[in-house]
Amino acid sequence: MTSSLPLCCTAPHRHWPLPFALPGAVLVSSQFDPKALAPDDFARAGIAPPASIQRSVAKRQAEFLAGRLCARTALHQLANLDHVPDIGEDRAPVWPAGISGSITHGTGWAGAIVARANEWQGLGLDMENLLSDDRATRLAAEILTADELARMDPAQVSLAVTLTFSIKESLFKALYPIVGKRFYFEHAEVLEWDARGTVRLRLLTDLSAQWCNGRELEGQFVVQGDQLLSLIAIPC
Repeated sequence: MTSSLPLCCTAPHRHWPLPFALPGAVLVSSQFDPKALAPDDFARAGIAPPASIQRSVAKRQAEFLAGRLCARTALHQLANLDHVPDIGEDRAPVWPAGISGSITHGTGWAGAIVARANEWQGLGLDMENLLSDDRATRLAAEILTADELARMDPAQVSLAVTLTFSIKESLFKALYPIVGKRFYFEHAEVLEWDARGTVRLRLLTDLSAQWCNGRELEGQFVVQGDQLLSLIAIPC
């Protein structure tokens, strides 16, 4: 890896901000500033922007660049690969054979997680800005199922709605490459979560013979300032 660091991004670094370790996985993150994006930042990083990214605004370009920079660094650390995931026809990153991974970004922060697919067949990482109480209240009925609404503590509406949104995004990222079938917020429910950062979910639809209605999964999350990071990891 002989490329240079783009001006809009900090150096990607490996760390583990989540509460529970994931053996064999590598998580890399970087901070980015769209205002610092230079015209030659993609060339400087050795990352070719797809046409859709070339046409996009600086914010989208910077977050894409930071996310791919993190993914390339994580792949190098995991398997000594110098590879930047393409965008697939379904808009998801295309990972090298034998690798599972996920990319996410929030305001000024991007991260990528990778692992060998024979250890973790699905990974879903998602970063979200914490919703204000007012916005969370307005969006709750769109994001939460009726049972989730009934279980929600009104004193924790911001965290509960943001977490539910994020962990379902992580669930989709982890499961979609396995089942090849799209599903939505109403097709899963959060059964419980706690302050330690554990989450338990249940599918409410049949996605495959293995991933069917009633199947339960576990995830984890951490709140970092005004952002929430969640992860679903599906073992082999």
